[in-house]
Amino acid sequence: MNSVSALDSLAGESVVVVGGGFGGLSTACYLADAGADVTLLEKNEQLGGRASTLERDGFRFDMGPSWYLMPDVFERFFAYFGKRPEDYYELTRLDPHYRIFFKDGDRVDMLPDIAANKATFESYEPGAGDRLDDYLRKAERNYRIGMEHFVYTDRPALTDYIDLDVFRYSWGLSLVGSMQDHVENYFDHPKLQQIMQYTLVFLGGAPNNTPALYNLMSHVDFNMGVYYPDGGLAGVVDAIVDLAGELGVEFHTDSPVAEIAGRRGGFAVRTEDGREFLCDQVVSDADYAHTEQELLPEKKRQYDADYWDSRTYAPSAFLLYLGVEGDVDELAHHTLVLPTDWDDHFETIFDDPAWPDDPAYYLCVPSKTDDSVAPEGHSNLFALVPIAAGLEDTPERRERYRDLVLDDIAENTGVDLRDRIVLEESFCVNDFKERYNSTQGTALGLAHTLFQTALLRPPHGSDAVDGLYFTGSFTTPGIGVPMCLISGQLTAEEMAEDAR
Repeated sequence: MNSVSALDSLAGESVVVVGGGFGGLSTACYLADAGADVTLLEKNEQLGGRASTLERDGFRFDMGPSWYLMPDVFERFFAYFGKRPEDYYELTRLDPHYRIFFKDGDRVDMLPDIAANKATFESYEPGAGDRLDDYLRKAERNYRIGMEHFVYTDRPALTDYIDLDVFRYSWGLSLVGSMQDHVENYFDHPKLQQIMQYTLVFLGGAPNNTPALYNLMSHVDFNMGVYYPDGGLAGVVDAIVDLAGELGVEFHTDSPVAEIAGRRGGFAVRTEDGREFLCDQVVSDADYAHTEQELLPEKKRQYDADYWDSRTYAPSAFLLYLGVEGDVDELAHHTLVLPTDWDDHFETIFDDPAWPDDPAYYLCVPSKTDDSVAPEGHSNLFALVPIAAGLEDTPERRERYRDLVLDDIAENTGVDLRDRIVLEESFCVNDFKERYNSTQGTALGLAHTLFQTALLRPPHGSDAVDGLYFTGSFTTPGIGVPMCLISGQLTAEEMAEDAR
């Protein structure tokens, strides 16, 4: 624990945290460490939010996030409490980081070896190896400055940007233009452009609507590495839950919240089964729109239904969790299957919502690294196809799309799963809505478009209800497990500032 904390003004406060995703767990840890009395209410039977676990017949699947990126964020989080990630779990650096199958028959591996990756780039385009160096130098600078001065430092108001430090640190950052424009300045070959942009899926965006600043993700990918934590992302959830328990957080699972009533110093949080939790302050890690539209009376909402309808949501997903007989040698732990032109798929997500005919998708095979996730002689595999939030999701549509995806995997990777599946579960738009109260069934939250970044995202502190706060992927800094961990810190800091 910190002997002197900027959050000490929260000591003695009673706080209910609604939702046990990474944002809620992180916030709970910071508040409890500061001396607050913290109770966390989770709708579902397990903690972790979208990082839930599916266990069936000896198979164990990470249902949501499966990439462990930005290890420095996890190290910084645990260090705040005098801990290290390795106090709770070990990491394995993946080799390759990931494999890409292009649908013209081409295949490429991205490795934990910059020289090898430069040679790969050079093989596609003369001079691209050296330009990769230039690109990554720019990405590293954006990451270093962006994280310290624009991610860990919250700037919720326009006046926060009228500051000499902001001008000094932002000079030279890629603040204007799209990722597509930025990448085209370095690479002509469309496959190299795709390699530099695939991480946009983690931000819920497309090359033409995501700000160029997010080229910093290439530093994360190429320079910092891709890892697998013991037990998958579920192992990280367990670690943070253990830490929160050590700090004194009280957990209640199977506790969906029906109503948030009151204001600072006099809140009542009521669950669907009739229990009532009294507290001084409330933090919601539930879907932001759901919290405002369903848990609060109309006069206590910051935004109306039209506002939420006008937002650009990150994609939903069609997921297949598959237990498979035998090995899948052609696939890596992380595998991407990409059309050589993926513009049509992005159009079906953001411009003209529809189920994509020629999808780009992701395959995860954790049994390549972890023997515990599948019975002996079997492979654990899930397929994830990003699709538009809000699409019609019916059993008939899922069955047809399941066949399309399995056919596509066989055709483009050489792995025919169709007669080897011993366990199968699907998850799609309706499941995101039902399990996570997710607006339009988005898998991630608000997309990182130019007009939904930084101060243009919904605030941590409610403007309508004194003492009500928000954390997680709808707020700053945004989407992704590392960002949600940081959002917990930013929410706690705002609460402490208000208390002072």
